[in-house]
Amino acid sequence: MAELQQLRVQEAVDSMVKSLERENIRKMQGAMFRCSASCCEDSLASMQQVHQCIERCHAPLAQAQALVTSELERFQDRLARCTMHCNDKAKDSMDAGSKELQVKQQLESCVTRCVDDHMHLIPSMTKKMKESLSSIAK
Repeated sequence: MAELQQLRVQEAVDSMVKSLERENIRKMQGAMFRCSASCCEDSLASMQQVHQCIERCHAPLAQAQALVTSELERFQDRLARCTMHCNDKAKDSMDAGSKELQVKQQLESCVTRCVDDHMHLIPSMTKKMKESLSSIAK
């Protein structure tokens, strides 16, 4: 059951990342490469100036990738904390003498609730990231 819940989250997050990559990151990659190419066309620039120009071209994409990575880590941490809470409750129930089957059902129900709650966060997280990526790309 926990594997099924994990798969649900993974598929939703994968779908979100693919959408961000297609709609935002890919355009930024194109702009970065075009910008970098134009740096190399300046025949009067020194090697250091060309390198600095290319670094400036890479900065928005690096910032965008860091933003996406940070948001995904935050999401995973929140989900992990929620499931850890479920595990703690299950352990407490076992220690209190509850039957194993009852505890497993309680655990599965708790984990499912965590996943459901976090699945509802994905659309707003996606919107927030797209807005942030759009402002970086400008």
